[in-house]
Amino acid sequence: MIRQRLLHPARIVAFAFLVAILIGTALLMMPFAREGGGSVPFLTALFTATSAVCVTGLAIVDTGTYWSSAGQATIMLLFQIGGFGMMTGATLLGLMVNRSPRLRLKLITQTETHTLGLGDVANVAKLVLTVTIVCEFIVALVLTLRFRLGYGLEWQQAAWSGLFHSVSAFNNAGFSIHADSVMRYAPDALVLLPLMLAIFIGGIGFPVLMDLRDKTRSPRGWSLHTKLTLAVTGFLLAMGFLGILIFEWHNAKTLGAMALPEKVLSAAFTSVSARTAGFNTIDLAVASRETWSLHYLLMFVGAGSAGTAGGVKVGTVAILFLLVLAEIRGHPDSEAFGRRVGGAAQRQAVTVLVLGGATVILGTTILLSVSDAATDRIIFEVISAFGTVGLSTGITADLPAAGQFVLVVLMYLGRIGTITLATSLILGERRMPYRYPEEHPIVG
Repeated sequence: MIRQRLLHPARIVAFAFLVAILIGTALLMMPFAREGGGSVPFLTALFTATSAVCVTGLAIVDTGTYWSSAGQATIMLLFQIGGFGMMTGATLLGLMVNRSPRLRLKLITQTETHTLGLGDVANVAKLVLTVTIVCEFIVALVLTLRFRLGYGLEWQQAAWSGLFHSVSAFNNAGFSIHADSVMRYAPDALVLLPLMLAIFIGGIGFPVLMDLRDKTRSPRGWSLHTKLTLAVTGFLLAMGFLGILIFEWHNAKTLGAMALPEKVLSAAFTSVSARTAGFNTIDLAVASRETWSLHYLLMFVGAGSAGTAGGVKVGTVAILFLLVLAEIRGHPDSEAFGRRVGGAAQRQAVTVLVLGGATVILGTTILLSVSDAATDRIIFEVISAFGTVGLSTGITADLPAAGQFVLVVLMYLGRIGTITLATSLILGERRMPYRYPEEHPIVG
C-alpha cells in the first residue's frame, strides 16, 4: 500500500521536479557557473534553479552578467527539461489515467467526443520531442539571422542569443540574457513575432496540437477541449491586447512614446507574454495600475493544459464559465459546441480554481508579513510566481530572504500543482456503496 502511494503518478512528477531543482541548485553553486568564478549563495542558486525548472523566469540576479556562459547554459538546460518534462508528463499522465480500469466510462466519453486517444506512449513522446525541436530550431534560426544581420552581432553571439531566447520562449520560461528582457526589440517585428509564435505553440497544450495535426481539415471533429482552449485563448489574447493598448496609450513611460505600429506590436506581445511567458517589451514597474490588474487575471488563468505554460489553465476557466452560464439560464447541464461537460470535470475545475486562489491569497498574506513592499506589487509578484509567468514590477531582488523563499515555494506549487492535483482527483475517484439523503443548503 505504501509503495503504491509512493508510485502514484502525480507524486512521481512532483518528486521529479524537486530532484531537478536540487540538482540544478547544486550545479549553479559551482564556481564555473558564476561570471568570474567564486561561490554562489545557496538562495540565489535555489531561486534561479526553481525559476528555471518551473519555467517561471523570475530572477534575483541579472542572468546575462551574473552567470557565466556555462551558468547560462545550465539555466537553459533546466528550463528545457522543465518545459519538456511538463509536456510529456502531463500527456503521459493523461494516458495513464485513461488506462485505468475504473475509468472505463471516461474512455467511452473520450471516444465519443474525439479527444486525445490512448495511442502509443512512445509515439506521443516522439511527437512532443519533434514539436519541441522543430519549433525551437526554426525560431532560433530566424532570431540568429536577425541578430547577426540586423544588429551586427558576431555569429557566435547571435547564435547563442537566438538559441537561448528561442528555447526560453517555447518553454514559456521568460529568461533573457538581457537586463531589460526584450524591451530593446520592442519596435522589431522580426524578433517579437517569432517569439510570440514559440510562446503560443509551447503554451497552447500538447493535446490541442495533436488534435490540430490529426484533424487539420475537419475543425468540426476537434475535441471539446480543443475548441474551448482555442476559443478562450483567443478571447484572452484579444482582451489583453485591447486592455493594454487602452491603459498604456498615453503613458509616456511605456507605449505613449511609441509610434502606432510599435504600440500595436508591443501591446500584442505583452498580451501573449502575460499568460505565463514572462518576457516584456514595456517596463511594467511604471505601467498603470489598470494594466497590473489586467495582468493579475491573465497570469492567474495562464494558457493551455499539458503544455509548457502555468496558471490554472484556460480549460478550467472555460468549464467554470459554462457552469455559471448554465446556472444563470436554468439549464441542468453545462454545454458547448454540441457537447455536455461531465460533472466530474466541473468538480475538478472548481477544486483547481479554489485551491489556486487560496494559494495566491496565502502567499500574498505571508509575503506582506515579511516585506514592506506595496500591496499591489506583492500581489503581482505572487500571481506571477504561482502562474509561473516571471513578470515583475521590479521588487524580486529587493525582497528579504524569507520573501524570496516564499516565491520559490509558490513557483514549485504553481508548476506541479495543477497537473498533480487534477491527476490525483481523477485517479482517486471511486464509487461509494451508498449515498446520503440530499438537502439543499441556502446559497447567496
